[in-house]
Amino acid sequence: MIEPVALQDFFITFFSAALIILAGASYALLFAWSKVNSHFRIKIAALVSYAVLILSVAELTRAAHFQGYWLIISMAMAVGYFFAPIGIWHLCVKTHADQDLIKTKGGRR
Repeated sequence: MIEPVALQDFFITFFSAALIILAGASYALLFAWSKVNSHFRIKIAALVSYAVLILSVAELTRAAHFQGYWLIISMAMAVGYFFAPIGIWHLCVKTHADQDLIKTKGGRR
């Protein structure tokens, strides 16, 4: 059973959860931007955003007293945040490549 969050940890829990969302969004955006522009600095900024995400997940796990399978869920979330933008990028590239193939076969859509 999860121990309830103490009042002193409530704001830490709230802000670390919000930072997870913001850091995950900035990682995804910077990752996609680094693929479009292929600048090394953008890729570094994406990795820094992911590091902030990991630190936020660790702080949320500590403040919310996660134990047992909640720790596994936290780790799975951190891994998922890393691989989701990569998978979505590959999916978008393959989807748009197939659209170009359909257009070149002469069909109007």
